[in-house]
Amino acid sequence: MDHTRNQADAHRPLSFLSTTQASTPIGLKLARAGVWSLCYFAFYFIQQLAELFAPLLLIAGVAWKALPVLIGAVSHVSASADPQARDAIANVAAAIPEQITLAGHTLTASGMIWDGILLMGLAAAGATLATLAGRNM
Repeated sequence: MDHTRNQADAHRPLSFLSTTQASTPIGLKLARAGVWSLCYFAFYFIQQLAELFAPLLLIAGVAWKALPVLIGAVSHVSASADPQARDAIANVAAAIPEQITLAGHTLTASGMIWDGILLMGLAAAGATLATLAGRNM
C-alpha cells in the first residue's frame, strides 16, 4: 500500500490539499464571499468616514480651545496700548462661546477633541476589521 501523494499534488502546498474546500457547494462559497464582501465594504466605509472627520474635529476643537487663550495674551499685550483696542479685543473674547447647541447636540471644544480621538480609534478598528474580512473572503 503506497501512501505517497500523486504527481499533481506533490508540488502543491499542504494548505491547497484540503478536501473540505472541494466538498463545499458553490452556492455556499458565493454566499460566504458575498457576506464577507459586505462586511469589508462596511468596515472600509466606516474607516474612510472616520479618517475624514477625525482630523477636522480634532483641529477645530484645538483651535476653539486655544482661541480664548490667544486672545487673552493679545489683550495683555495691548493693555498698555490704545484703550479702544483693548475694549475691542475684550468684546471679541467675550463673543467666543463656551458651547454651541446644534439640533439638540451640545458641542464643546474638549468634546470635539475627544470625538476626534475616538474617531481615530474607530478608523484603526475599521482598518483592522477590513483586513480580517479581506483575509476571510
